[in-house]
Amino acid sequence: MPDRSYVAKVIFLALASSGLALVAATGATASQLIDRNATGVRLAANSKGEAMLTYQARGSLHHVRVWGGVNARPPVAGRPQVRLAMDYSGKGWQTFKNECRPYNNGPPLAFLVTACQAPDGSYWALQAWQRLLPNFGAAPRSAAQGATELHVSHWTGLPGKLEVWTDWVYAGRYQHLFGRLTYNGQPVYGFKSTRQGSPRDDYGRNIYIDTFNSKYGKGWKRENSFLTHNPTGVFCYGFYPFTKRSPGTGSQYRATVIGPGVTPDLSVTVRGLHPYDRNNPADVAYEQKQNQIQDVVAAADKKCKVH
Repeated sequence: MPDRSYVAKVIFLALASSGLALVAATGATASQLIDRNATGVRLAANSKGEAMLTYQARGSLHHVRVWGGVNARPPVAGRPQVRLAMDYSGKGWQTFKNECRPYNNGPPLAFLVTACQAPDGSYWALQAWQRLLPNFGAAPRSAAQGATELHVSHWTGLPGKLEVWTDWVYAGRYQHLFGRLTYNGQPVYGFKSTRQGSPRDDYGRNIYIDTFNSKYGKGWKRENSFLTHNPTGVFCYGFYPFTKRSPGTGSQYRATVIGPGVTPDLSVTVRGLHPYDRNNPADVAYEQKQNQIQDVVAAADKKCKVH
């Protein structure tokens, strides 16, 4: 275990190089957020580009009509991102004509509740997951932090692409994740954020990192969350001892992000690493290979240079 001064130096360099915030990004609400802790969820869509969502929440039945948005725009400062309009009044739900076909040809989706294909060939989907869990495996301190959010998406073609790689950094002392978020081959990033790392526009996206079977406990626990970088869409995260509880190195890591615009949410799971052995040729070869990948992926990124 490194001494305290070394740890402090590493943490300082990590924060400076990655732009990482140690506070959970709780302020961002995507245009596709519908409700929390919904059950009995049903999805219908018609030939007019509308969807009708039906579900139970807070002890009552809800009908939400959604329309007016599809896919996503590349980041352009001052230009609004794609948004969906929503009507929570329930008006027209009884006469809403469902013309949506089964979701047989669409891409696989994480945290899927239900999905279908509209008459125009576009897809509608509902996904549900816990976005606002506290960092470093802490238990939720409020109902909002522990809530399962219901998100709606509407898109054509392929969704965004989330790529994640693992390696070691600082001579193998710490495990490390790096990756990028793109849509149609273009980086996804925002222009405004809070000091704590919450997006302040509809372009910015947080990567939420969960760790499996770590010191935080069995199953999936939240490790941290952070923004993709402007203008590369790249991100990097080191499992450093930021707190007495961390790091939550585990057997697996899961990165999840709200999709750009109104496209589906994305999630990627990768295997965790064992402690680095500099005398193991396989570890040395793997680290060299991953460093080469990082150098290519983050070539234009100023914050992800640590090996």
